[in-house]
Amino acid sequence: MTAEILQELYDRDLQNLQKEISSYSNELLMWRIEKNISNSAGNLCLHLIGNLNHFIGNVLGNSGYIRDREAEFSSKNIPLSEMIASIEATRIVVKKTLGGLKAEDLMKDFPLEVMGKKSSTLFWLTNFAGHLTYHLGQINYH
Repeated sequence: MTAEILQELYDRDLQNLQKEISSYSNELLMWRIEKNISNSAGNLCLHLIGNLNHFIGNVLGNSGYIRDREAEFSSKNIPLSEMIASIEATRIVVKKTLGGLKAEDLMKDFPLEVMGKKSSTLFWLTNFAGHLTYHLGQINYH
């Protein structure tokens, strides 16, 4: 039951990410940094895509995704259509991976130590969902 709830929440927020990124009438504005904001909406989007594909798609789902975290923050001016396609591909990977988890899988240790902490898969999936919504809110603020 918990895996299905997480699957629904991730899917909802990835659809919201797609809506936020799609709302840029001028796609160059997606890459602008203003005032005291550290990252553009485009880079936050790339970061979320990288994070979810790495931790959920690859670590849990063995997708073969190779993360380039530095590029998540240094890449610029990626076309809107490519960004939307990447979000959609991430939705599919996350949905498939979470759909394959059983209740007992959630209680097992997450295969990686993250931020120096070893904890259950459920703990880290909940943490990554919070991370997604945090940056989604930042993107909405932009």
